[in-house]
Amino acid sequence: MSKLRRVGGLPRPLVASAAVTALALSASGCVTVHGEREVVPAATKSEAARALKDFLAAYNKADKTFEPSADAARITGPLGAINQGGLRSRHVQHPDGNPRHVPLELTDVSYTIPKKAGWPRWFVADTKANRRSDLRWLWVFTKGGPDELWRATYLNLVSPKKLPDLKKDADGFAEPVDASAKELALAPAKLGAEYTSYLKSGGDSFAPGPHTSVWKAFRDKNSKRAGLAVQYVDEPANGGSFAPLGLRTADGGAMVFFSTRHFEKQTAFKGLSPKVDADAKALLKGEVRQTLLLDRVSNQVIVDPKKSDGGKVTFLSRIQGLTGAKGE
Repeated sequence: MSKLRRVGGLPRPLVASAAVTALALSASGCVTVHGEREVVPAATKSEAARALKDFLAAYNKADKTFEPSADAARITGPLGAINQGGLRSRHVQHPDGNPRHVPLELTDVSYTIPKKAGWPRWFVADTKANRRSDLRWLWVFTKGGPDELWRATYLNLVSPKKLPDLKKDADGFAEPVDASAKELALAPAKLGAEYTSYLKSGGDSFAPGPHTSVWKAFRDKNSKRAGLAVQYVDEPANGGSFAPLGLRTADGGAMVFFSTRHFEKQTAFKGLSPKVDADAKALLKGEVRQTLLLDRVSNQVIVDPKKSDGGKVTFLSRIQGLTGAKGE
């Protein structure tokens, strides 16, 4: 199984192979709200650049102080849950702030902006960073209405060699993908349910790799440990700011960001109790006598091929973070 890495002050558990609403995607890739029917770029490049700059300033302040409120207004969705959970944990462990803070710097930035009607709107910022500089950092920003802020919603780190070519029009704008797109191997709206089903029972929808076959095998083996029984419960997360977001690729498939929740219940044999690490202890509610329940949020980006091609959904990257812990 891929090791979990720590990436700056972002929620540190990271697996990498490398505020939207439930209306995030609609038929023809757009929605109509408040009578806004015109299909337009979701943002200007200057607007996107300002959104990234404002988020980065807030993020670096939060990473320096470990104060969740410092970037709460600039982050949402699965990345927000992961980020805020990590900050809460580290604030308890380091109430005076981050003794090893190094500001996150983003360079070599390009923006992929889809055309759509109405709200919510979104775009992708593709950057390099002063951490894991061998990977591209894909940031998805969303905005739920004209009076709302742009917020970072998804983040994944991807090898530049694995990034698919995206479909662009003559003006360089991307094409959003409908959540129920039937021409894809899996409709974006079904990815979360299919993935969580795969982790429980297996299946043939996903290509083998560290976030599918390898992770499932690890969990199956890990469910029975000396003096401890481990149960996993997984749930799709499709609503509100956790809705999937996809872009059409040049070959007719799609690159899709989606999110899931993962619960791990550790039950110790009589006379024993599960071990609680520092990150979980800082978020712990209740007393760990015989059982520890860990709550994690994961966001991932995949390549979803055309159904007619007969291919399988392939993971590009996955990031997960601890968001809660409960003892019984």
